Amino acid sequence: MFKLTTVLSALFLTVVTVAQTNNNSFFKPSDTLNTSRRNAVILTEASVASLSIIGLNALWYSDYERSGLHSTNDNSEWFKMDKLGHSFTAYQLGRFGAQALDWSGVSKEKQLIYGATLGFSFLTAVEVLDGFSEEWGFSWGDFTANAAGAGLYIGQELLWQEQRVQLKYSFNRSGFANQNPNKLGQGLAEELLKDYNGQTYWLSVNLQSFFKESSLPKWLNVAVGYGVDGLLYGNAELQAVHFPNQERSQQFYLSLDVDLTRIKTNSTFLKQVFNVINVIKVPFPTLEINGKGKLNGHLIYF
Repeated sequence: MFKLTTVLSALFLTVVTVAQTNNNSFFKPSDTLNTSRRNAVILTEASVASLSIIGLNALWYSDYERSGLHSTNDNSEWFKMDKLGHSFTAYQLGRFGAQALDWSGVSKEKQLIYGATLGFSFLTAVEVLDGFSEEWGFSWGDFTANAAGAGLYIGQELLWQEQRVQLKYSFNRSGFANQNPNKLGQGLAEELLKDYNGQTYWLSVNLQSFFKESSLPKWLNVAVGYGVDGLLYGNAELQAVHFPNQERSQQFYLSLDVDLTRIKTNSTFLKQVFNVINVIKVPFPTLEINGKGKLNGHLIYF
């Protein structure tokens, strides 16, 4: 899980760094094919992907025995939070990949073929590396989650030419990482990536896009979230051995959200900043139903 979300974190840092140049003309998408921009995008994406694969192969997988290509079934682990992480990463990488080609003036069809599949392609390559590692194995569940994330973006572009439903992320520090830092991370930076107990994944739905004639604010979303609590190991049987008294549970959330990309501004720079941070669900009052059916309210939940 750490290696997948690290890629997305690096992408955010890159975009934010570039955004600080505050050059509106630079960020404005080209109306026609700009070959220099397109070539720069292709070269950058290919270089980053290749270096990431080489780095993972040398640094991550070198700690484990190699094997022949094999698969594993991990669908029952982590209450499927890891699968949501795969879908989220594939969706967001695909979104940024398509937008990068749009910035270059590439046709819509090629944006979807070569850009929106960026996350799926990269994560599939990582999955193959997993398949040659004795420790992991190729996961068809992960592969399916990757396809679902890319498909969510591509399907909406084909159907509506816009993203009415988005995958988003939020995090609350859980405290469980201290009990098993090897699995859940040591320190906030690692916990953001590894501690599923603190993560919430959201389906954020824009209301006005479904009711075009309404007076609803264009930026207003309703969000349905999913999270977990008490997971110290992905496998329930293994946790029962090491932490027999720790109960595992699931939570479902209902909240409001803001689609920052729909906020009107004349600044191209600001639009791109909103576009980057729109991966994060905006804190709002939230209703929670836990695995026991108990209803809880949060004045502000993030």
